[in-house]
Amino acid sequence: MSWFRIARIENIPLREGRAVRINADEEIAIFNLGEKFVAVSNTCPHRGGPLADGIVSGDSVVCPLHAWKVCLTTGELKRPQDQTACVQTYPVKVADGIVLVDLAAARAEAA
Repeated sequence: MSWFRIARIENIPLREGRAVRINADEEIAIFNLGEKFVAVSNTCPHRGGPLADGIVSGDSVVCPLHAWKVCLTTGELKRPQDQTACVQTYPVKVADGIVLVDLAAARAEAA
């Protein structure tokens, strides 16, 4: 696994997301759900809205542009229910107060 340091845990407030640019073509959203941190692609599958700017509700985020609801643990859509699109999820761990994301594992799953 290739763990990348993202942020100190105190820099991601409870029930909020933060966008992190990984490279020129990739941005992820890190969320603090209280009991754990999760990471997904920062792009809503509907029209590319920034999920990090959405409203967190339980284990989901509501896209700020058109209110599509995405499960943050699975990447699956919860609303609208008739859609099959999903977003990429990333393994996350916390070590010594730092949020780390395994980008290599997520890329391998997508291939």
